[in-house]
Amino acid sequence: MKSIAIALSVSFFLASALFNHSTWAAERPNFVIVLCDDLGYGDLECFGHPHIKTPNLNQLAATGIRLTNCYSAAPVCSPSRVGLLTGRSPNRAGVYDWIPEARNPRPDARDQVHMRDHEITIAQLLNDAGYATCMAGKWHCNSRFNDPAQPQPDDFGFDHYLATQNNAAPSHQFPKNFVRNGKPIGKVDEFSCQFVVTEALQWLDRRSEKDQPFFLYLPFHEPHEPVASPEALVAQYRNVAVDEDEAQYFANVANVDAAVGRLVKGLEELGKRDDTLIVFTSDNGPETLDRYRSANRSYGSPGPLRGMKLHTTEAGFRVPGIVNWPGEIEPGQTLDTVVSSLDLLPTFCRLAGASIPSDLKLDGTDVLPLLADPAAQRPKPLFWIYYNAINEQRVAMRDGKLKVLAKLNHGQFPKLQNISDQNADQARQANLTDIQIFDVTQDINESTDVSAQDPERTKALERKLNAYYKELTAHSHVWPTPPKKATDASR
Repeated sequence: MKSIAIALSVSFFLASALFNHSTWAAERPNFVIVLCDDLGYGDLECFGHPHIKTPNLNQLAATGIRLTNCYSAAPVCSPSRVGLLTGRSPNRAGVYDWIPEARNPRPDARDQVHMRDHEITIAQLLNDAGYATCMAGKWHCNSRFNDPAQPQPDDFGFDHYLATQNNAAPSHQFPKNFVRNGKPIGKVDEFSCQFVVTEALQWLDRRSEKDQPFFLYLPFHEPHEPVASPEALVAQYRNVAVDEDEAQYFANVANVDAAVGRLVKGLEELGKRDDTLIVFTSDNGPETLDRYRSANRSYGSPGPLRGMKLHTTEAGFRVPGIVNWPGEIEPGQTLDTVVSSLDLLPTFCRLAGASIPSDLKLDGTDVLPLLADPAAQRPKPLFWIYYNAINEQRVAMRDGKLKVLAKLNHGQFPKLQNISDQNADQARQANLTDIQIFDVTQDINESTDVSAQDPERTKALERKLNAYYKELTAHSHVWPTPPKKATDASR
């Protein structure tokens, strides 16, 4: 732990001292985020999966840090991505659930939902600090993709982007829906994650400023449905899978591992590996098998956690996390430090010497002090409101070793996919009830409610939960619903 802290601190002070807006500073690291889609806590070999082989990710963890208390910003895709990019609860941005493509006006205003242009992202702040920036993969931060009616990836600080609105279509194999810098490119001849890596490495190779630090954001589509995997990999899992669909899923995660291996090798060949910090994680927990018609290959594993994607129990947003930075992080570390995708923006900005606006309200924190001292606590708990949760508890908080869950109005609050001017007051005025508390350091699957063991502690946590709920709902964006069309009284 001490060696990690010393290495990271030295790098920060070097970056701060040597950063000059007119020149590139070699001491500032490059950053790569690989974000999987619906990858479960238990889906990697290095996180305990009994069948899926992930040698490249095993190596990344063995030569870096394996994070066992790593959380996403939400238990579903769109808000999770908005939270990661902004370092803020996605509720503040008005992204409460996954974003469908806008086709017609909807009574709940979901057709309007997008990350608005005044939101500040990691890419923007690093770009302002002299970084070249590239995004390749799944965007899913707007309802009108590749449409000037809403901001696109290049409006948020990305110099170059290759993206889809949501999933790879028709599947991961030979997708047809990628757009490069505003131009549709048609069918590609690679599996989605491999094509994303190819794009990133080609972008890096053709840059004119080879010494300019860079930021790569690579949100893979895998292993989200519709799942499709290379036959050579599927063949390796048929003898251990229950059926062809499970073999396809296992191979899909293995293909992610192979893509990460290509990425690392490519960085080495370009001479950029040693000064690049890589973060590997997932946007939320695993999908439930057959939850919807085309989820027949959703064999993701939550490991020992309770719930799945769309739950506020641990499996909804506790995800695998790996951090690797050669020469700067002591290899072979497994850390129980509570970290979140919300923390990437402030931590990257510190290491890059990038300025964060003083009036920007962040929910993430710079995690370097937390890595330096295992006894250190986050300055504020992790807090989630997900109004469309499958389980009854819509509110969750991770505070130190404790996980707190609460219902809204004793479970009578309606499930909502968006907050508009028609239901905002209802959400703000909801009561947090039926408080449950779990010591997830001793009870990882949240099986024993300890709220009755210490009534004073429970009251204090309930007050804290209510305070965070009140603050977040007061500062969450509310979407305006369109006025109702006047009816013709003569008809």
